Amino acid sequence: MDSLFTQNISEELEDIPQTDEPVWILGKKYNAIRELDAIRRDIKSKLWFTYRKNFVPIGGYNSTFTSDKGWGCMLRCGQMVLGQALIILHLGRDWQWTPETRNSTYLKILERFEDKRTAAFSIHQIALMGASEGKEVGQWFGPNTIAQVLKKLVVFDEWSSITIHVALDNTLIVNDILKQCRVEGGTTVETDDNIPLKAPSQWKPLLLLIPLRLGLNEINPIYINGLKTSFKIPQSLGVIGGKPNLALYFIGCVGNEVIYLDPHTTQRSGSVGRKLEEEEIEMDITYHCKSSSRILITGIDPSIALCFFCASEKDFRSLCKSIQEELIAPEKQPLLELCTERLAQWSPTEDVALEAIAASSFVDFEHIDPQCDTSDEDFEILG
Repeated sequence: MDSLFTQNISEELEDIPQTDEPVWILGKKYNAIRELDAIRRDIKSKLWFTYRKNFVPIGGYNSTFTSDKGWGCMLRCGQMVLGQALIILHLGRDWQWTPETRNSTYLKILERFEDKRTAAFSIHQIALMGASEGKEVGQWFGPNTIAQVLKKLVVFDEWSSITIHVALDNTLIVNDILKQCRVEGGTTVETDDNIPLKAPSQWKPLLLLIPLRLGLNEINPIYINGLKTSFKIPQSLGVIGGKPNLALYFIGCVGNEVIYLDPHTTQRSGSVGRKLEEEEIEMDITYHCKSSSRILITGIDPSIALCFFCASEKDFRSLCKSIQEELIAPEKQPLLELCTERLAQWSPTEDVALEAIAASSFVDFEHIDPQCDTSDEDFEILG
């Protein structure tokens, strides 16, 4: 239908390997040989946020930031995680997109991420909220920074109806989350024949983000099995992280490789609106990746954030059980700890210190002045 969906044979053969090993995409298991088309439809249905250009300047008309190319990749990865959470909550985990989709709820979700100041989760809102985390517009975000920024932004969008918990110090405190998510006389969104309905609930749907540091310059092999297992948990929303000089959104795994969506494509900015005009239809297509990519799990930067979504308290309790039984019990060195209560002497690591460590490996060598002395480690950190 569109050039974005026109692929040659070599591209078709490279996105998903022809293997008997299971392919996992956000908690769903596939067989690559028998279900290749289903895998591709699933991946294509994920919201794909990339660099954009020619949008209204971030920070006002005196600003020169009319594109996020070169610095916005982690911000876009954060948008992808949050967008997928909203799709699951409002449309269901099995919902799929096609170029003909005009579902009003889908369009309402997408509108929240458009590149304009008034959109709840736009690059403008995320970049400006980053200032409260010590990141000026144009500075690179680490996994913890994007987690903290999204946590603040969702509070202002009542329709999205979710809360975000950021677990620090590799520790998940169950009772902290229960206190955050349990609400008196609250409502949640349930799906009935693809129509979202507001229903009484004592639980505010939870997007759980767990920033982790799994090594110094590369992932410690002791964590690899746990990281792969995390994609198999039904509540998985993948992993945000990257390679040493760019952020990526990892949505699945196969064998010793992880499958990801890459935000490093610069597309023009525009509105999908109600998707009635040809230009709006074409713009909608730019939010869906024609094919995923793969990288060896050993090639990931060790600074990551695990992402999970729990629409109900039952989901959350099931997630805790899976974390205990699959990520903690079998491992000599688990990815994280699970505690019922906060320890009396526990105090969260300073965000600044955590981010300083996280950013240390994300160096965009293409942007380093060749005349500078790299031994100073005073590099420009970009995305």
